[in-house]
Amino acid sequence: MAEDTGQDKTEQPSAKRLSDARTKGQVPRSKEFTTVLVLIASAAAMMFLGERIIRSVAEVMTTSFSFSRKDIFDPVQMAHHFLYALQTISLDVGAFLAITVLAALIAPASTGGWNFSTQAIAVKLEKLDPLKGLKRIAGPQGLIELIKALAKFILIGFISTLIIWGLRDHLLSLGQQEVNTAMADLGMLVLWVFMAISSSLILIALIDVPFQHWNHIRQLKMTKQEVKDESKESDGNPEVKGRIRRMQIEISQRRMMQDVPQADVIITNPTHYAVALRYDQTGNGAPTVVAKGADLVAQQIRMVGEENKVPVLSAPPLTRALYFSTEIGEEIPSGLYIAVAQVLAFVFQLRRYNARGGRKPHIKPEDLPIPDDLKRD
Repeated sequence: MAEDTGQDKTEQPSAKRLSDARTKGQVPRSKEFTTVLVLIASAAAMMFLGERIIRSVAEVMTTSFSFSRKDIFDPVQMAHHFLYALQTISLDVGAFLAITVLAALIAPASTGGWNFSTQAIAVKLEKLDPLKGLKRIAGPQGLIELIKALAKFILIGFISTLIIWGLRDHLLSLGQQEVNTAMADLGMLVLWVFMAISSSLILIALIDVPFQHWNHIRQLKMTKQEVKDESKESDGNPEVKGRIRRMQIEISQRRMMQDVPQADVIITNPTHYAVALRYDQTGNGAPTVVAKGADLVAQQIRMVGEENKVPVLSAPPLTRALYFSTEIGEEIPSGLYIAVAQVLAFVFQLRRYNARGGRKPHIKPEDLPIPDDLKRD
């Protein structure tokens, strides 16, 4: 999208973009941190297990070259020798390998988390294109890898030189010791030097880990247009949502208009608002709002009510209070019980007057009691 619009990628990647990248296998990874952790774990394991591994290997070598000619031609005995050798070294070597593998698993999990993606291991022919390969090597990423390789070379060379120069007298003194003592001493020196050189790479890892995170976010940054397009895909096109909303409102209004003929009374503002109420005298509930609306909808409610001979009463304060405090299908608030009861009493008396005659009832809408917390201007 950035190529089409010419926009710069200035927006942070969204959660969806990060999730999609993870599905494709694009997660921040620091090879330097993984290398350092594996090297240090290997050096530490050798310090604790090295002597046991050497003894196990020495014992296997001794027994492997000391069996008789008869054993050589006996498959059963040779199998026993093999199993013995395997049992002798498997525990110590297995522990060393387990520590190394554990470090190799922890390192990526601590940077970008464990992630398995089938898309990442899928065969892609464009990866075999030599021109694209040369472009990657000569590009910014290749330059960064070259700088890191040179930095590691210089750092390791410098640290190694310092260590060897500092141990020169100790190394020269090994020639004056017995062979076994000198070999053991040399082995420990090698391990400590290996640990020191591996630890020196921590400096490279401390720089590479935040850089990889920054570079990962930079590659996934979005243009403003991409953010808008993704929002449309996730939340739906605003135009489509608006059309659906209008259809829902129309359906709701048609359903509401179908309930207006069953109302007992329609209370109006008289022009801006209209609320239709129904009261089930056989039940224990309060009157309910079966329809309400403003402006054109209010006019339609009044027209439907008049066509079906539903009494229409102008009571502006009560109409506004009902309109703003009650939804369609809900019972009226308890604070409006007395006012609505007076209106319904007037409606029922009016019905009796129309049927039997007598004294015509009347009501003063302005005298209806409306609580202050329900009044609306």
